[in-house]
Amino acid sequence: MTDGRQPFGGVGQVRGVPGIEDPSRLAAWMASARLSEFGGLRHVQLIAGGRSNLTYRLDFDAGPLVLRRPPLGHVLPTAHDMSREYRVLSALQDTAVPVPRPLASCQDPDVVGAPFYLMHYVDGLVIRTPQDGAQLTRQQASELSELLVGMLATIHGVDIESAGLATFGRPEGYLTRQLARWQRQWELSNSREMPGYDQLVARLAAGLPLSTEGTLVHGDFRLDNTLVRLGSPTSIAAVVDWEMSTLGDPLADLGLTLSYWADAGDDSDWPDINVGASVTALPGFVSREQFAARYAELTGRDVAGIGYYIAFGYFKLAVVLEGIHARYLQHKTVGEGFEREGPAVPILIQRAHAMLDTVN
Repeated sequence: MTDGRQPFGGVGQVRGVPGIEDPSRLAAWMASARLSEFGGLRHVQLIAGGRSNLTYRLDFDAGPLVLRRPPLGHVLPTAHDMSREYRVLSALQDTAVPVPRPLASCQDPDVVGAPFYLMHYVDGLVIRTPQDGAQLTRQQASELSELLVGMLATIHGVDIESAGLATFGRPEGYLTRQLARWQRQWELSNSREMPGYDQLVARLAAGLPLSTEGTLVHGDFRLDNTLVRLGSPTSIAAVVDWEMSTLGDPLADLGLTLSYWADAGDDSDWPDINVGASVTALPGFVSREQFAARYAELTGRDVAGIGYYIAFGYFKLAVVLEGIHARYLQHKTVGEGFEREGPAVPILIQRAHAMLDTVN
């Protein structure tokens, strides 16, 4: 008699997808990595929504796992380091920051075409679009606002020594290096004239604050980079997408979060790039100002100069989207909606200038 399970490594009629074209190679690697307890590979699915590293759900006999790998095509230097993301997930396992449990990593590009890692699947909602947000009550939106600001404060409060992350980055000179890094990334991605970009870089350089503190920073903390459970109470099941994490200025992390956060009274020119921003304008969510004030209350940090950091967040996001736009033009993106990234870039540059106008 048989229970219907495939022998481990058998993939039957499992179809490949972009980024994992040959599932049999992945199954063979798992067998060699002594991961046979998961049984046969049944299905591979790209999880939609990612705009950088690619995320896949792998269904095995014993249940689902998640695979993360770099994007296809044009990959910028120093970006998409799978080993760093795997390291920070491993380090956070015994902290108050909920993250998926990493399982194994692979640096051999022959398995799926690039280095990758596997982690356990976490069940939760990704709230990204107005349709997603429509399922939230006003009370849940209010609870989620508090959870998000509390989680960002918790990330910045991680004891990096105890977590084994003391060498995960160099907090000194963080913003100076960030400005130089994102300029280099722009130069490697940009293929068109972009009004206002050079002037924005000059304004950011002129107003660069001195970073006096270094903490763990997520690097892309926003609503749809959390997995949420709506219940009694509402909770954050996991914080995901740690590819830009390092040690740096926590206010830069806060500023980037707020650059994604739309207020109820904002104008309608927010880029349609599905990063959860439109959701935060729904009834029940706090405003950017209230979010920053609550963060200050929880951490004791002075947020009076947060406008500069929000402008820096718009700049960083513009550079990231320009890189994605370059991959889109090369037909190297996987999924839907990438035609919206290019038009968003000039809007973000304009928003950065407008924010700096309020600071200066």
